[in-house]
Amino acid sequence: MAQFARFGVVGLVGLVIDFGVFNLLRATVLAPENLHEGPVLAKVISTGLAIIANWIGNRFWTFREHRGRQLWREFAEFLVVSLGGMAIGLGCLWVSHYLLGFTSILADNISGNVIGLALGTAFRFTFYKLWVFAPHRGEPGPAVFPQADATVGTASRDVPVHPTMPRGAAASAQPRPSAR
Repeated sequence: MAQFARFGVVGLVGLVIDFGVFNLLRATVLAPENLHEGPVLAKVISTGLAIIANWIGNRFWTFREHRGRQLWREFAEFLVVSLGGMAIGLGCLWVSHYLLGFTSILADNISGNVIGLALGTAFRFTFYKLWVFAPHRGEPGPAVFPQADATVGTASRDVPVHPTMPRGAAASAQPRPSAR
């Protein structure tokens, strides 16, 4: 539940970025009277900025214990899932604005930032959790190697040879020095 709450906080930051940039662009340079595709282009730009902010927040906070070592691969996967979520929001906006003819700024916000966001959020959380930041992909802890025992010159009996080997097993796995 805490992970979902962190996801919500990160998403809220992304929403503020998305909502603010979308409405700024929609009201100025990308207004429908200036450019027919203005609302959709404004949504692509605003969502793109929110995706970058969300990736940083989710990687370093929400799913920090499951982030992988391959930064660019993880970013590419995050981007694929985020673009899928964006496509859901854009689909809602497109249907409302162009198919149903609801062209007011209120209608664009409801379709893109309420309905599209809710459906896209469910999609993104599911695929971030199951694919991008899946628990099996988390960074492994530091490897534990045998330490030289200064008194005998053998591997320490308390330090496992392998991270999955129980303590004390290292001593039985190591050959004993011969007594002279």
